[in-house]
Amino acid sequence: MSSSRDYVKLHFIVFLWGFTAVLGKLVLISSVEMVFYRCLLALLGIGAVIIFSKSSSFTISKIDFFKVFFTGFIVAIHWLSFFGAGRISNPSTSLVGFATCSLWAALLEPIVKRRKISLVEVGLGLVVLSGLVIIFSFNFRYKLGLLLAILSGLTAALFSVINSKLVNRVHEFTITFYEMAGASVAVILFFPLFNTYFSSKTPFTQPPSLSDWFYIALMAFVCSVYAYTVSIDLSRRMSVFLIQLTLNLEPIYGIILALIIFGKQEVMNLNFYIGTLVILSAVLLYPMIKKKLDRNHFKEA
Repeated sequence: MSSSRDYVKLHFIVFLWGFTAVLGKLVLISSVEMVFYRCLLALLGIGAVIIFSKSSSFTISKIDFFKVFFTGFIVAIHWLSFFGAGRISNPSTSLVGFATCSLWAALLEPIVKRRKISLVEVGLGLVVLSGLVIIFSFNFRYKLGLLLAILSGLTAALFSVINSKLVNRVHEFTITFYEMAGASVAVILFFPLFNTYFSSKTPFTQPPSLSDWFYIALMAFVCSVYAYTVSIDLSRRMSVFLIQLTLNLEPIYGIILALIIFGKQEVMNLNFYIGTLVILSAVLLYPMIKKKLDRNHFKEA
């Protein structure tokens, strides 16, 4: 059972993740190199936490290792698509597309955990989808960026569902360590494709500046080592759908920060904000509907 403290933790890490799109835009090196350095720093950071905290270990069964390691590939796709969306469009677009994670979670979690699909969760996921339709149906100039952001939402839901099963037998620190290792390898394997089709230069020809290292370190240690491990731990007691639905608050924090930092570059048309409002309304509706359904279920029991 989740407690009020768990809800506070959840909203705090969502607030932290609201910074990532803005931080990604501030980094000057390519988004692929940025993701690689983020994965590498996060790997070193969580490794240090495991060594000094002694609350977990690097020990893991061979089967679980492969599951966790290759889940890191999904994490890499999530970050590459999320930050790639922010680069070819803007942070606001990447945050709104990412909000579809609740729809994907509503569909994926019952399949993976072999339980009945909740019509309420699917219905609220469709509310999210309708918000996207509003944005897409008008003259929206960042369609490719939004499609990449939607891919980031799908992959976020997928690795969250997988982690919610793994955390029952593997410590969240251990999961994070091996997933960051898998994500680092995945990004390295992606470099040749990136060089051939998306970039005119080879990786690492432009070393990160001091400010780049600062922003990447914030993403790695605060948004990955801390927030990522907390989210895995919360998945022991909360449904993945609830976590993903709450993550829809991330665009609110991110868009406000982006407007403050980037100014006119982040100002969108009215339809964008109407669609965003529709998407975020699902966050407010879910707790009220769930509370009513739980009350009715209790009365029936």
